[in-house]
Order: sequence, then structure tokens, then C-alpha cells
Amino acid sequence: MTSHTQGARDEILGKVRSALSGTAPTARPPIPHGSAPDDVVALFAERVADYRAVVERCTERQLPPRLKAALPEGRVVVPAGLSVQVPDAVVDDGLTAAELDACAAVVTDATVGIAETGTIVLDHGPGQGRRAITLVPDVHVCIVRTDQVVADVPDAMPRLDPTRPLTWISGPSATSDIELDRVEGVHGPRTLHVLLVG
Repeated sequence: MTSHTQGARDEILGKVRSALSGTAPTARPPIPHGSAPDDVVALFAERVADYRAVVERCTERQLPPRLKAALPEGRVVVPAGLSVQVPDAVVDDGLTAAELDACAAVVTDATVGIAETGTIVLDHGPGQGRRAITLVPDVHVCIVRTDQVVADVPDAMPRLDPTRPLTWISGPSATSDIELDRVEGVHGPRTLHVLLVG
């Protein structure tokens, strides 16, 4: 690094430090270890909702009617091995991008939910399908069971197989332009609806 580059870098960082001095940190506080599982599940639901996702808690018995109510009109695609029956759904057997684009929604299971970050992780095993089905339809309904929810990322890692493709989802797909106007659905589903079962 040249001295001119180093000087410019130091000047920029100095301005950033100066602008941030006296401001409170915006990071979320960590979850205290030893939190009760109900607290972790409640925090997960809260953090997922912070991302403008819809979160509904339900029992296993309530799951089918809640799932039906969460689905929009139109064709629904599901992966092979989904943990719940979705009447009239199309099971993905390698649907093309155009065929997926004609689907209004996808329903998947999850591998793990992370409370601290409000993140859902899919490993694309049974009930989760290939990545394309979770990116193309406009609505993603994801089933997360309470025993899949962990406190933080280090707690999630032992549940994940590093040899499998992983998709980490924190809310519906969103981006913003230079003026910070948020636009949803550009790179994936416009709506994420999480059914938290247990």
C-alpha cells in the first residue's frame, strides 16, 4: 500500500470514527447462554418478523389449515419428501425456470432456525428440494419446527453438513437502491411466510 493510499484510507476511517462517536451501537445484544427453549423460539419468531416476514406459531394439528390459509391462489410447487401434504401441489421433478415462474408459491421444510439472527437454513435435503424452487416462486412458505430452533450460529453449525449446499434465508428477498428505497422480490420470493410448529 502506497503512503498516498494509506493516508486516504486513514482520512476516510477518521471521518467515519468521528461521525460515529457518541452514537449507540446498533448491533443486537447476544442471547444469554442458558436461555429457556421457549425464550429462544420466541426470539426467533420476533427476529424473523423484523425482516418483514410473516410468522405464525401453530401446533402440528393446526399446521394443515394454517398452511392452506398461507398459500395464495395459483399453482404450488413442493419438494419431494415434504413433511406435510399440500393438496393439488406439483412435486418438483426438475421443473424448468419458466415452469417455476408460473408457480405462485413453494412450500418447504427447513434444517435449522437461528434465533439471534432470525435466519432459516435449508440444506436442500428431503422436504427442502433444490435451491431454484425456493428462489423463483413469489411466495415461500417455510415450515420450521421448534426443536430445529437454536440460539445462535455456533449452535447451528453442528446441525449442518458442510458438504451439502446451504441456503441462508433472512426474510424475503430484498435490495435497495442508492437512495435506500427497499424493493422486495428482486432476487427471490417477495413474501416469506414461516409456520413455526410446536
